Amino acid sequence: MMCTINQQTRRENEKISRIIDRVMRQVFGDEATNLIYRYLESNYSVRRDEIADKIDLFAKGLEDFLKSGAYVIERKILEDVYSSYGLLRRIELEKLRESDFVSQVKFITRKA
Repeated sequence: MMCTINQQTRRENEKISRIIDRVMRQVFGDEATNLIYRYLESNYSVRRDEIADKIDLFAKGLEDFLKSGAYVIERKILEDVYSSYGLLRRIELEKLRESDFVSQVKFITRKA
């Protein structure tokens, strides 16, 4: 049973990481996305394949790198995450804070 839970968690984390990667590449393109990944890895010890596991550090690093622009990216990531799970949820940008992004990603992966 434990192995099944770990496999499911790993699959969910991979799914979240793929969504994040897709959103970032859509918005920034490959070169800038790779630059952001290098920044996250060197400053926050978050590798691309660890983003879902370290979503709180990812959010902090993204916000440090992009400042207020990070909230727009977080909103797009959340919209895509909810959509990929077949859920519709309207997110109001002005109410989205770092803790909201992190807690919502963690919440949706637990519900899956």
